[in-house]
Amino acid sequence: MTVLEVVVRLVVVLVVFLVLPLVVGQTEHKVMAHMQGRLGPMAAGAFHGWAQLVADGVKFAQKEAFEPDGADRRIFRLAPAVALLPYLLVLVAIPVAPATNGVVADFDTGVLLVLALMGVGVLGSLMAGWASANKFALLGGIRVAAQLMAYELPMLLAAASVAMAAGTLSLPGILGAFHWWWIPWQAIGGAVFFTAGLAELQRPPFDMPVADSEIIFGAYTEYTGLRFALFLLAEYAGIVVLCALTSVLFLGGWHGPAAGALGWLWTLLKTGVLAFVVIWLRVTYPRLRADQLQRLAWTALIPLALLQLALTGIVKVVIS
Repeated sequence: MTVLEVVVRLVVVLVVFLVLPLVVGQTEHKVMAHMQGRLGPMAAGAFHGWAQLVADGVKFAQKEAFEPDGADRRIFRLAPAVALLPYLLVLVAIPVAPATNGVVADFDTGVLLVLALMGVGVLGSLMAGWASANKFALLGGIRVAAQLMAYELPMLLAAASVAMAAGTLSLPGILGAFHWWWIPWQAIGGAVFFTAGLAELQRPPFDMPVADSEIIFGAYTEYTGLRFALFLLAEYAGIVVLCALTSVLFLGGWHGPAAGALGWLWTLLKTGVLAFVVIWLRVTYPRLRADQLQRLAWTALIPLALLQLALTGIVKVVIS
């Protein structure tokens, strides 16, 4: 791969990183408006509320960005970047098409790398809560830490099951070893991975760290303007990354009819369907209590992930 090809692919990844989260955010506005009968997001710009995204951007740009008197200013300013940039690095490692044409870099330990980077992204919220000098923000940050500890383990175990089935930690290698009968075989692991990923992103119904009715807006309470917008962008970028990873690990990624020419389209379609499920869950289910959230991780998801890991080991022994 030449230097020019690497640069072109990095530019494509950057464009995707800047565009797809905005598309997911705009889609969330529209889907929630239809499901809940909200008129506001359907009115801006007349035709189907096309200008809502523009209006939100102008609103964030016009708001004053201030820092609390007692804040750790360096950490306070750094937190939005720590929350956002790891998801850009994850996209570099996600294969979207067959062979080497659809991945910028193939890492031998790609699964471990992307999961580690996603964990770093969550730490941005913890940094924001700690640095804000606000007890509500600190409480939100502590909840983020507790949630990360609870849901990182089932997510890792579910991904390990797929890596065991494929015999490699490389994401392109996993797709190269994929067979369609893996989907029912790895279904439990896929559900655990997707659910744990939603909890790490603090998406409803796992949004206890940002419970506006209890702690204002959690770790982001003191953030305004473009800094707050970066946290929102990180959330939607995380949705894109989670859905793309779930597609690659459990749904075959680019595998589909005419995969040679349309592999990237299959990856995009599967990612889009999962993103719609994320939005649907936000509209459908109420927020879990803190104890319910922890109980789900330790008494349900981790045992299910271990069950999937044991099942994968049995099947591997039988077919080998």
